[in-house]
Amino acid sequence: MKDTYPEIESKMKKTIDALSYELSTIRAGRANASVLDKVNVEYYGTATPLNQIASISVPEPRVLLVSPWDPSVLKAAEKAILQSDVGITPINDGKSLRLTFPPLTEERRRDLAKTVRKYAEEAKIAVRNVRRDAMDKYKAMKKKSEITEDDLKIVEKDVQELVDKYVKETDKVAAAKEKEILEV
Repeated sequence: MKDTYPEIESKMKKTIDALSYELSTIRAGRANASVLDKVNVEYYGTATPLNQIASISVPEPRVLLVSPWDPSVLKAAEKAILQSDVGITPINDGKSLRLTFPPLTEERRRDLAKTVRKYAEEAKIAVRNVRRDAMDKYKAMKKKSEITEDDLKIVEKDVQELVDKYVKETDKVAAAKEKEILEV
């Protein structure tokens, strides 16, 4: 039975990784190239991630510089950024796009902190769903008499310890992002 725990833990770890990725796309007042990860540009008839058709750099703490490798895609990249939920209007200088991140207002910081907590809660729910699925599997094994009642109790305790560990990890990741957002 212990050999199936890595599978459970792996699913929980993936949940934390997904949360970390999701939180990295939230802008916290300073320039971060990952805010453009979800931006897709129409490139030769295909929706292509911006980071695959352009170099994205951070020349200054509050500025992102997007330099497309193919100059003909500049207008499409500008349009894609405008239509995305980044919330910043790019400045087109003919060769590249500059995105200047304004300082966040206190109200916007609180909204972003709420969003972080919402993502963290979704991650906790996902971790608990992994527990539920695992326990359903073990209860089915108990029903078929593949494991004993005592084994089921041990599994329940072990799986709950994993859940507690990953819920704490979720809280830690969310608290770090919230701190980053709320610091002026």
